Amino acid sequence: MNNLAPDFTLLKADRLIDGNGGPPLERGAILLKGDRITAVGTEESVVPPEGATVEEITYEGKTLLPGLVDCHVHLNGIGDGRAGDDLATLPDEILTVQSASNARAHLYSGVTTVRDCGAKNRTTFLLRQAVEMGITIAPRLILTGRPMAIVGGHLSYFGIEATGPTECRAAVRQLIKEGADFIKVTASGGSTRTSVPFRPSFNVDELTAIADEAHKFDKHVAAHCVNSQAMRNCLDAGFDTLIHARHMDPDGTWNNQPDITQRIIDQGVYVNMTLNEGRANYRVINEKHERGEQLTERAQQVFDRGTEGYDRLLESFNDMHEAGVRMAAGSDTSWSWHKIAQFQDEVEAHVAGGMSPMEAIVAGTSNSAKSCWIDDEVGSLEAGKAADVLVVDGDPSVNINDLWNVADVYQAGARVDRRNKV
Repeated sequence: MNNLAPDFTLLKADRLIDGNGGPPLERGAILLKGDRITAVGTEESVVPPEGATVEEITYEGKTLLPGLVDCHVHLNGIGDGRAGDDLATLPDEILTVQSASNARAHLYSGVTTVRDCGAKNRTTFLLRQAVEMGITIAPRLILTGRPMAIVGGHLSYFGIEATGPTECRAAVRQLIKEGADFIKVTASGGSTRTSVPFRPSFNVDELTAIADEAHKFDKHVAAHCVNSQAMRNCLDAGFDTLIHARHMDPDGTWNNQPDITQRIIDQGVYVNMTLNEGRANYRVINEKHERGEQLTERAQQVFDRGTEGYDRLLESFNDMHEAGVRMAAGSDTSWSWHKIAQFQDEVEAHVAGGMSPMEAIVAGTSNSAKSCWIDDEVGSLEAGKAADVLVVDGDPSVNINDLWNVADVYQAGARVDRRNKV
């Protein structure tokens, strides 16, 4: 009996979306060898070498596309409504186990690469070590470890608090020593209780030191920005990705700034607007309200706001997208009530914001990979790239919600065993 693995795996389906934005390829095929893609094309054009042993799998009525790339997660999160300030009080051991659970769920949902934008201490690095040892499975992990914050700033309970350019450079060096793949900076306040959301945090000279030091070591820098001045500061400093990218004045009012948008375009900066989090939080709270549950004060605030903020966010997204900003999809899960494994809702929100389904797929695959500086490996189906493939029932280029119809997930050429999916 011959138990040797086949030389190649040949995947065929009704259509193939390569993640680069072109039209779907009818009767598409992908040839995999080990953890690499060796050929992509039509069924007729993708032919294994003569004499090779091949496992052939045909997916009728389905679509082959790149594994999804979620460029913004917090694997430490539980998604049970607790504030980040309270999440950070949990022991590192609990947060490491929670990170492993989240990572597995996201992989099962079709996300084969994640960029974690801030975790407590070494928790996500320990997860990566466990994955490398074969103890657990996870998407490809792009990790920052601890995010950088000013004293008392957003996510300061997780991160390195730094003041002045010298401390900022030292913090970048420390994070890289710990294993950071990129540097995440909270350039404005946020939900952290001691922070001020609509004011910038770091000064331009500090941000410039961070970006310069990170780029020196070929690391990219991404910044949480929920006000206009924070975006200006990060653009002055040469950051690579703006997260949230809210055009908001110090009093918390929306005020679209076309000059900022144009600078984003001119400097080739990616934007991850995290569209779905507020809507997802409202859905959970509204369900609690409909069941007659007593809402906490924090939940009541979410319920009272409703979807007004979501609608305004979509308008801003559409303005920036129409102007030519390069959008990268990232869910910001698992945070507040926004649980992991909902990346498809984030991609769908890009369609609600004015993108075509194909543009939204690009945002959640190749553009997201480019934002993470890992597009040489993942984000599109091309010969030589990692064999990360998502198979869905239907055609998401027509109906974006078909991304939810996950049939199979391949990571590094191996089909993920999803039988224990809950």
